[in-house]
Amino acid sequence: MLPESLKRYAWLSIAAALATILLKGVAWRLTGSVGLLSDAIESFVNLAGALMALWMLIVAALPADEDHPHGHGKAEYFSSAFEGFLILLAALSIAYTALARLLSPQPLEAVGIGLAVSMAASVINFATARVLMRVGCEHRSITLEADAHHLMTDVWTSVGVIAGVGLVWLSGWLWLDPAIALLVAANIVWTGWQLMRRSAAGLMDASLPVATLDQIEALLAGYRRQGLDFHALRTRQAGSRTFVTLHVLVPGNWTVQQGHDWAERIEADICGVLHNAHVTTHLEPIEDPLSMKDQALDRPPS
Repeated sequence: MLPESLKRYAWLSIAAALATILLKGVAWRLTGSVGLLSDAIESFVNLAGALMALWMLIVAALPADEDHPHGHGKAEYFSSAFEGFLILLAALSIAYTALARLLSPQPLEAVGIGLAVSMAASVINFATARVLMRVGCEHRSITLEADAHHLMTDVWTSVGVIAGVGLVWLSGWLWLDPAIALLVAANIVWTGWQLMRRSAAGLMDASLPVATLDQIEALLAGYRRQGLDFHALRTRQAGSRTFVTLHVLVPGNWTVQQGHDWAERIEADICGVLHNAHVTTHLEPIEDPLSMKDQALDRPPS
């Protein structure tokens, strides 16, 4: 599945955001709870993030061209970084509203109906998040994964807010409502920071996770037992596509065709381990000392 076909899941996220905005807005108007208001505000962030996700998935699906020979996959990182930024803005807005209500508490109204409506919105978010997470992990789309993580944060936020409003209703402690809203804001800040950190890692060409590198090394170990060697293994993720480069050291008396055939075999095996991978190999004679001097990214002068 390519980013082009992942766009329908962004539309699912947009529809879920619109539905939850409506439901949570109704819940806030019924109760007057600043906690439920904070929950509704975050749903606007969900909508903005979903719209950005759709746009970036459209860009990521564009084929490679002369200006972008490695494709447009990194566009997905802009989506998750943008969503992280919006989350931080929402947290500031929630905190401001909660502090004002903490200084001037107000009674809640129609709590039972309001909580029921908010719970319905949480069910929609939970179901959507599960779908997005499954598809995002399966196809390594950081855009859909970020959207899913954000929606799950929204679900747990809603659970906390619903519990807090219920406690206010039962105990009469009005300060609990804005206090819980402040906790919601803190939780949102953490989620936003995590999304922005992961996006920065992708834009900075961070290596693949250690577990994935171990899979590659285990595969190469089988070839080492057959007399080959490897070095200068470099990996990076660009949206849903993985890039792998490595140097393949073969006996110097092999023909070009022999070396090429083995390199093709190795590339195919790595592609079998990694989803949507582009593998580039560089052949070198294993006996030549110069072959060991080009492991660094910047090769020293001879």
